[in-house]
Amino acid sequence: MSDEKNKRVVIVDDSPSYCDLWSNFMLERYPDVAKVETYSHPYDALPKIDDSIDLLIVDLEMPGMDGKKFVDYARQKGVSPRRIVVTSSHSADELHQRFRIGETIAVINKTEAKQQEAFLMILDSVMRR
Repeated sequence: MSDEKNKRVVIVDDSPSYCDLWSNFMLERYPDVAKVETYSHPYDALPKIDDSIDLLIVDLEMPGMDGKKFVDYARQKGVSPRRIVVTSSHSADELHQRFRIGETIAVINKTEAKQQEAFLMILDSVMRR
């Protein structure tokens, strides 16, 4: 994990627009805390995955590597499930079928307002620890 002040946030999403959106959001909401890295291809991110990550945001649907496989890899590299959020355009029910309780801190639908509210609470919890 990073030092107490800085939080290392890694965003892996094949959409550069979502990478920019999440990155800008994190830097605006946590300006003195978040140190954000974005990767629009999962294979570019793999060498950077280790236990120093405070928050890992992973898209479920990516070309070349399924987000579930990426999450499994991150956990093998020492990233705590309590620091992993999976995002997707699939329904929350569908996401909960793919990921068992305890595999991640959350699975979030990118487009549902209620899911985004929950995501904000999770982010605040992780970033203000």
